[in-house]
This record gives sequence, C-alpha cells and structure tokens, in this order.
Amino acid sequence: MCLWNASALGLDPRPLGAKWLSAMSPPPPPLLAAESGFCNLVFWGFSAVALLWNDSFIMSQQGYVATPPYSQSQPGMGLSPPHYGHYGDPSHVTSPPGMMKPSGPLGAAAAPSGLLPPGPLPPGPPQFGPNGAHAPGHPPQRFPGPPPVNNVAPSYASGQPLPQSSYPGPGSTSSVTQLGSQFSSMQINSYGVGMTPQSQSAGSFQGPPQPPQPSILQPGSQVLPPPPTTLNGPGASPMAPPTHRQDGLPGPNPLNAQYHQPPPPAGQSLGAGYPAQPAANYGPQMGGSQLSYPGGFPGGPAQMAGPPPQVQRKLDPDSIPSPIQVIENDRATRGGQVYTTNTRGQVPPLVTTDCVIQDQGHSSPRYLRCTAYCFPCTSDMAKQAQIPLAAVIQPFADIPSNEKNKPPKPPAFIFMIDVSYSNIKNGLVKLICEELKTVLQRLPKEEHEETSAIRVGFITYNKVLHFFNVKSNLAQPQMMVVTDVGEVFVPLLDGFLVNYQESQSVIHNLLDQIPEMFANSNENETVFAPVIQAGMEALKAAECPGKLFIFHSSLPTAEAPGKLKNRDDKKLVNTDKEKILFQPQTAVYESLAKDCVANSCSVTLFLFPSQYVDVASLGLVPLLTGGTLYKYNAFQVNLDSQQFLNDLRNDIGKKIGFDAIMRVRTSTGFRATDFFGGIFMNNTTDVEMAAIDCDKAVTVEFKHDDKLSEDVGALIQCAVLYTTISGQRRLRIHNLALNCSTQLADLYKSCETDALVNFFAKSAFKAVLNQPLKVIREILVNQTAHMLACYRKHCASPSAASQLILPDSMKVLPVYMNCLLKNCVLLSRPEISPDERAYQRQLVMTMGVADSQLFFYPQLLPIHTLDVKSTVLPAAVRCSESRLSEEGVFLLANGLNMFLWFGVSSPPELIQGIFNVPSFAHVNTDMTSLPEVGSPYSQQLRMIMNNIQQKKPYSMKLIIVKQREPREMVFRQFLVEDKGLYGGSSYVDFLCCIHKEICQLLN
Repeated sequence: MCLWNASALGLDPRPLGAKWLSAMSPPPPPLLAAESGFCNLVFWGFSAVALLWNDSFIMSQQGYVATPPYSQSQPGMGLSPPHYGHYGDPSHVTSPPGMMKPSGPLGAAAAPSGLLPPGPLPPGPPQFGPNGAHAPGHPPQRFPGPPPVNNVAPSYASGQPLPQSSYPGPGSTSSVTQLGSQFSSMQINSYGVGMTPQSQSAGSFQGPPQPPQPSILQPGSQVLPPPPTTLNGPGASPMAPPTHRQDGLPGPNPLNAQYHQPPPPAGQSLGAGYPAQPAANYGPQMGGSQLSYPGGFPGGPAQMAGPPPQVQRKLDPDSIPSPIQVIENDRATRGGQVYTTNTRGQVPPLVTTDCVIQDQGHSSPRYLRCTAYCFPCTSDMAKQAQIPLAAVIQPFADIPSNEKNKPPKPPAFIFMIDVSYSNIKNGLVKLICEELKTVLQRLPKEEHEETSAIRVGFITYNKVLHFFNVKSNLAQPQMMVVTDVGEVFVPLLDGFLVNYQESQSVIHNLLDQIPEMFANSNENETVFAPVIQAGMEALKAAECPGKLFIFHSSLPTAEAPGKLKNRDDKKLVNTDKEKILFQPQTAVYESLAKDCVANSCSVTLFLFPSQYVDVASLGLVPLLTGGTLYKYNAFQVNLDSQQFLNDLRNDIGKKIGFDAIMRVRTSTGFRATDFFGGIFMNNTTDVEMAAIDCDKAVTVEFKHDDKLSEDVGALIQCAVLYTTISGQRRLRIHNLALNCSTQLADLYKSCETDALVNFFAKSAFKAVLNQPLKVIREILVNQTAHMLACYRKHCASPSAASQLILPDSMKVLPVYMNCLLKNCVLLSRPEISPDERAYQRQLVMTMGVADSQLFFYPQLLPIHTLDVKSTVLPAAVRCSESRLSEEGVFLLANGLNMFLWFGVSSPPELIQGIFNVPSFAHVNTDMTSLPEVGSPYSQQLRMIMNNIQQKKPYSMKLIIVKQREPREMVFRQFLVEDKGLYGGSSYVDFLCCIHKEICQLLN
C-alpha cells in the first residue's frame, strides 16, 4: 500500500465543488497495470491510500464537500431546442497536428490507468485529454434541426439534400396481389446460413473470433419480383428532388450524389467520394449474405439485367438472415467460455450469450459496449461508411461494492402518495400503505452494515400537501398541512426524515391510518409539480441526496404551478406539429428537473392512469433526474397488484449512486460529441445525474478531430463520481482500448449490431422532440442503405449487381432497423395514444444494450417443445406468424410484457399441467399470473419465466392469449418480422427496399 499526496495525483485537496474534476488525472500506470481497468483511492485529508481493487475510488466526508446547489437557471437543459446538422456532418473544430487538447474540468490529460507499460512516462503529449469544446455554435447533430429564425441555411453538407424516402409510411397498405408482385423477379438463396464459425479454443478469448467465409444468397429456385419503387408502397410516384425549399433554404441533393460518378479509367483510382482501398490486405472474401435479383429492377441499368426469372410466388423465409441463428451461433462458439479483456479492440460475445468475463485491464462489456471495436483512422473513412462511432456505457451494471466507511449523511427516501378520491375508492392507497410496511424492512444497505442508513419520510397530497412527523418518541404521528402550493415550504425538519428501525412503530401506525384518514374525501383534483418541489426542498433542508417515490394517477388540473390540460389531439398526428406531443406543456417541469439535479433529488414515478395524463410532461422530471417511470394502464388491484409490487420492491432495492457526475475522456484524434440518456448537461463535457442505478445506460457518440494511429489505437475512459447509499463519495473508472485501421474491411468486421441499434434508437427518439417523424424515418433508412452500400463498394468481392451483400457482423441490421421503424414512437398513427408513445420513448432513452435488443426483437419460445426433465430453455424461434402452429403453445417476452399464446389445438395434457383445467375452452384469459399447480409442466414454465424476468428493469405483466380471440391482435404486433398492424413493412419487404436504395447509391 502506497501513500500518494493528493496534489501529486492531480486532485485538489480543497473541498470539491461544482468543478470536482478540475485537476483529476489517473494514478501512475505501473501501480495499476497488473490489476484491472480501475483502482480505488480512499481520501483522508490531503493524502490518499491506493488500493488495487475492482475499480472504484472512495472519498470520505473529510475529502469531499457536496456540489453546491445551483442558484440560478442554467442553459443546456433537457429539451432546449438544439441546432441540428446533417448525418455525418464533419463540421467540428480540429486540433492542429501535434497540439494537445486543453485540459478541461476532468483534469490534466493522461493515459488511462492500466494502459501504459511500467516505467517513466513516455515523451510527447499525453494520450488522454478531456473532451474539447465544440465548434463555434452547437455540436453537429444526427438529425437536422428546425430552420433558424433568420432563415440562414442550415449546416447541411454542401449539395446534399434529403432525398425522398422510399420506406413505406405507416399508413401505406397493399393487397396480397401487390405484395406478391414484389417477389416475381428476385431469387434468394444462402450458402451461409448453415455454416458454423471457426472453432474457438477452450478457455479465454485472446482476440475476436474469425468471421465465417462469405455467405452469399445466389440465384436459385425461388424467384422474387422487383421491390416497390418507393418506400411508401408499390406504385407510388417518386418525388423529384427539390432544389430549394420554400423557406429559402437550399434543397437536398439525391441520396446517391456521392456515388453517382462514372467508373474511373484504367489505372486511375476512384473519385474523392470513396478512395481506393488496398485489396492485398483483405484476404478471403468478407463474410456476408447476398440476396440475388436475377432480372434486376424494371428500368434499371443494363448491368443488372439477367436471364428471364422463373415463375414462383413464395419466398422461403429461412433463406434470409435470421436473428435467432446469429444468436445461437454466437452461443455455440462463445457461450460458457472465459472472455478476458486484455486484448485491445476485440469484439465481445453478443449480449445474448452467457460467458465468464475476466477483467484484465480493459472494461468489461457489461459496462461498456461499442458500435465498432476498430475505429477508422481518418474522418474521411468514417464519413464514407457512416457507421456511428459510439459507445453504450452502463456504469452501474451489477458491480458489488465492499467499502466500509460509514456515512455521516446518508441519502433519504420520501414516499409521496396521491390520496385523491379515485385512488382511495379503488383500493390503491391501502395497497401501497400495506406494501410499504414490508419493503421498508428491506431498504438497501452496505454489505458490512446490519441495517440500512437510509432515512425515510412521508407525504400525502391531493390539492394540498400533508407532511407527517414520525419521530420515534411520538405515540401518534402528527400531520401538518401546506395549503399554499404556489410557494411550497417544508413545515418541519426534526421528525420528518427518520431512521426506519428507530421509528418503526410510529411509521406503521401512520400507514394504517392513511387509508382511513382520507376515506371520506371527495377531492378529485390533484397537483403534481408542487409535490416534487416539496420533496426536493425537504432533501435540500436536510443537506442530503435522496429519491422521491411518487404514486400518482391523474392529470394535475388543480390551480398550481405545473397545471396541465388535456391535449390528446389526434389532429396533430402525421403533421409537422406532431412533435408537440412529445414535448412538455409547460417550462415548469424542465426548470424543476434542473433544480432537482442541482440538489441531488431523483424522482421515480408510479403512474396509474385511467385516461390521458400527459406522460410527456409528467415523465420529464423522472427522465432527467435519473429516476424511473412505471405506468399501469387501467390498474385493477385484484389483477395488476403483483406487477406493481414487484416493480416497487425491485426499485427500492436497486444498486444506486446519488449526486453523480460522469466524464468521458478520449485519446487524441477523436472526442465525445453527443450524449443520449436520462441526463442533464450544463456544459459540453460534464454529464450530471441526480442518481444513476444499475439499469440506466448513457450512449455516447464520438467524432474525429484528427487522424488516429494504428499503433496506438483509440482509448476511451469513463469516470463517474457519485455518493453511495451510505454517504461515501466514490469515483468509478472504466477504460477501453480500441483498434484503429486504414481498411474499411476491418471496421465492418468489428461492428456490433446490438449496440448500433441502441444508438440509432436513442438518437432518433431524441430527434422526435424537434423534427418531423417522416424526416427521421427517412434518415434511418438512408443511413442503413449507405452503410451497406459502402461495404458492398469497398469490402465485398465483385458480384452481380442484383445481389444484396451484407457484412457478416451486420447481417441482421436490416431486421433490427425495421423493428425500430415500426415502433409506436416513430409511427404516426391515431390508434396509438400519445401517452403510450411518450412512455416508450422515455424507456428506450435509458436502456442498456441487452434491454434494447429484447425490446425491439422479442424472444419467442415454443413451450410445447420443452423437456420437463431438463433445465435448458427451449430454442427460440423467429418472431413471425409463420412460426406459430395451432397445436403449439408459445411464450413471447419483450421486457415489458409476457404473452402466453395457445393455439386452438393445444395439447390438453399441457393445458391441464399449466392451468389444471381440462381443455383450451376452459383457460381463463383474465388471469395475470399462473396458478399454483404442482405438475412438471407448471414448474418448468415458471422456471423459464423467472429466468427471462431475472435482471430485467421492469416486471413483465403476463397476458394469456388464445388463438382467434380479440386479444390476439395485441400479441401479433410483436411478431416483428411480419407487416405491422399499424403500418410498417415486413422484414422481406424492407430488405427489398434497402436493396433498391443500395443499388441507387452504387449506380
């Protein structure tokens, strides 16, 4: 154990305030290189003890003073309208060659611990520098923003307009004849589906697995007609590319502008759009899948012509890439093995593969996953591929902590219950009060502590607020009423926040009295913003961080700050004003969220709506403060209580850090430019969170500002400073090293599709606040086509123009992107409530990679095939109606719901074993949990459901579905490979459309 002076570490011995990272730099690498990607420091006064332990820094009370509260409003919060540029816009400042980035609030630039060899520091500028400032103005954004007030042209790339999308709009429909005509001239085959990847040696992974040889779908016996001419359905007329917009801004160029060039003369290289790539380093043909269209498209170029197609109407779904096959192949080759993190740039197993992760310097993929593990060395390469260079960071993903410092001021939990008339009458208030008696006995605590240090407080409300004194020496709780909801204050300090163990009898007495106390209340109007204000002021007065648990059920219509009106206006759907439905009604909630972050007050909201409640407004504060939003539509105590209680128990017991600030640092040559998640940023580098728990992830996008070196690679460091549940101040650090290459083939080999979809979903869902949904959908389709066209042009072996060639690492990207496009957030359909769309948008914005993968492509298991003598899950099948059978029973899970679907001819013995009823007709579809049956079928199904539910952020509600009954329509919308019920293409149709877009780019 070595003693380091705080100043030698680059840490200011003075109390850390708002600029907590002003001089931080990693400790000397020789002391850490043999251990992990992180280290621990315990701060006592002005010196620190270095502990080589699983990656956290600890600060005691003497070494840290909490960040002072913000006293004035600050820019950069939440939904302030940003200026958006074009996809791939390179307009950001580049550092002069050889110039080191200026040190930012995180401190002097230094290489991440564990990444440099022992010995003296190398000469020259350090590897790590803080994220530089953006170019003058605003940073480049993925989705173009609204026109500026002065009508100055936006920062589109010169001469690149936004093309007319050919992706079918949500409202587009087609007859069976039209759909059939799409396949009359295409053939699809594969000699890659059944191939197995190269074998891996048992033990640890020393590098990324070699991809299989190319899988090319060649002409065969199955013939498909040409795809529709536009994405809005067959027969739609393409729109001529405009040259100028009505507002005076230059119009968009065609999508294929940078591809549209004649072939170069012999001996000359390609044009500036795509520099020639050396072929000598490619080796064998890249692994991939190809779709063949022998006859080309009507009116297409001559080189796409081929022999007359054979006539066949049906396409074999098994001939196109299967997510299930990709998942199972990865499990077969990498499942159950040891994955070590000591190799730079290696691609980890998929999130769906179980393996043992051995931390040997670089961050575990449980904490940090990238869209690609080999960055292009130049920005030109990055612009050619248009593959986002992003990382999904989940700092609190199941990391045990065993620090032993006892906190002087632990966090507090405040429970705030809506006691309006409807909640009293339906039994919700009584249910909450009864459950709190149980969950308060399981408050989170440090491993070495016998009892939790968290203090608790209680408030009830309708039009006014009721504070309760539950001091341990009282015989009965005391209530104090605050009627001035316009200027909320805390009427008591002593006795409001108490230790549960000390005041248990008084608290239980209060929880017994609350339902009776308001039993005769007829008050239906409620407030909401003053409730959050009251909880935040109580935490501020107690000088501690904390979390508010709010149980609310209606639109806040009482006269008070934050009052809302019903704006469920279906006329806004599918118009340029549709984005208003995702924005808060009033600026009160944005300002309130900012104050909560400044005072380390996180808000978790349990909503029980029976009608419109404006989730876009009420959910903003939970989103921006690191809290969680739970929603139970048309809640019934006898049917839905178990799901709610499971969520409440899980949320209270989560691993969580309070008053958190995160900084992402990079080596020279690139920097973090955009952040997506439940976060607040007061500047361009510091990510501030009132709290962050084990289920929250922040997605970060990177851009080049100089050339990267193949020898050094690209280095990423994420540092999170936070307060534990026991009041200790700690610093958690994650390091990751990526490869860099001058070859596009290396970039495509290293891509991770699951992380790409997480990035695309968050960037699109952020853009819905400012952009028309049609524009967002077009951008997603265009970038998908562009990525695949670049691969075809520069990495794939020469082949017929009618073939669709997909990189092996991205062969299921089209199906995942189609799932994203069919999500209700991006669908402009009046059948879907604005509250549900706003709710799903908020969920996705904080998801990690594993959660977003399951959400967009649900898991479908054939229960009728399970072996009751085995603990192995049945093999998953593709999410398509064609995989269902009348004799089968299927379980579908997407992270929010579980559907148990029964075919009309389901085996009676299976129904008897699960429900203890004799036949299909006797199954009760109203139940939301399986009955207690001691049969092997029942026990095995329960085990499967528990395994799926384990470690998921939300308790999945069980929905029983019988074939050919009305409820089946809800189930079918999750069969994502089929055409959407409310619009959106099938997987096959989307592949055809993407292929058409690629051909246009290449021609």
